[in-house]
Amino acid sequence: MFQEKLHPFIERYEEINRLLSSPEIAADIKRMTELSKEQSQLAPLVEKAREYLQIAEAIEENRAMLGDQEFGELAKEELSALEPRLPELEEEIKVLMLPRDPNDEKNIYLELRAGTGGDESALFVEDLFKMYLRYAERQGWKVEIVSSSEGTAGGYKELIALIKGEGVYSKLKYEGGTHRVQRVPATETQGRIHTSAVTVAVVPEVEDVEVDIKPNEIKMDVYRSSGCGGQSVNTTDSAVRLTHIPTGIVVAIQDEKSQHKNRDKAMKVLKARVYEAMMRQQQEATASQRKLQVGSGDRSEKIRTYNYPQNRITDHRIGLTLYALDDVMNNGTLEQVIDPLIAHAQAEAIQEAGL
Repeated sequence: MFQEKLHPFIERYEEINRLLSSPEIAADIKRMTELSKEQSQLAPLVEKAREYLQIAEAIEENRAMLGDQEFGELAKEELSALEPRLPELEEEIKVLMLPRDPNDEKNIYLELRAGTGGDESALFVEDLFKMYLRYAERQGWKVEIVSSSEGTAGGYKELIALIKGEGVYSKLKYEGGTHRVQRVPATETQGRIHTSAVTVAVVPEVEDVEVDIKPNEIKMDVYRSSGCGGQSVNTTDSAVRLTHIPTGIVVAIQDEKSQHKNRDKAMKVLKARVYEAMMRQQQEATASQRKLQVGSGDRSEKIRTYNYPQNRITDHRIGLTLYALDDVMNNGTLEQVIDPLIAHAQAEAIQEAGL
């Protein structure tokens, strides 16, 4: 019975409240911090659970009064208001009962790379970045370009941005994969539609304590920067390339004039990528976790198509098609795609958990 599943959460919440008021816990800062975090995570679930139990009890009381001459009609009215709320609450609670993704509240490195399609692909990297930038603005997030490499005809061959804010990873974690664009390039004289592709990676930012990279595991190369960037760019060895020897992961940063700043940036991106590689290994080792993914997150997996002539955006993982491409790209209304993806992932997780 669903009601029985709620009591352990309420009991644990009340136990935490008792523990937090005890002198022993007050003297243990680490334990107090852990309990306070657990308490804040449980609070929304417990609030909904208590509401569910109250409504369930009220429904039983009103059903018992249906045959009463004096209160029967009133009970019927009460039931018509209460009964539809119960299944709604049940679905809300099921989502809150799912295990939390430890990365959901993290900031991310958004990495965009031109794929097939040459110059047109580099131009689409810029268009995609602007779409994410507008979506980030709507969410109240901050975006900082960490590294960029310009395309020969405009746009970017590669762009890495740090996106900071509340729940960034939870919203953007399903964006990883190949994004395909179908449109007539500006350079096309015959009006033919070309297909190009951009790969997107979403890498959670990590704290130093989460990833332990030893100095002897890193090979550092310095070289002269190329491309635009001012007088000193091509005259000093300011660009930095870091290679993580155990995994073969490489990060190159050249945007800053200072070698020291480039190394700091490269180190942060490297740690995030190493963490992501570890995370992916764990997911692959857990069959149930793999089932919960909306797609694999593999960069080679084609996840979405942007068809400009038809004003169509299609997410292939959940079979979603919207004729609102201009709105998504120009106004950053990416929630039209992201919200159904999250709902689909939650529905799969609820089914998997047997809730």
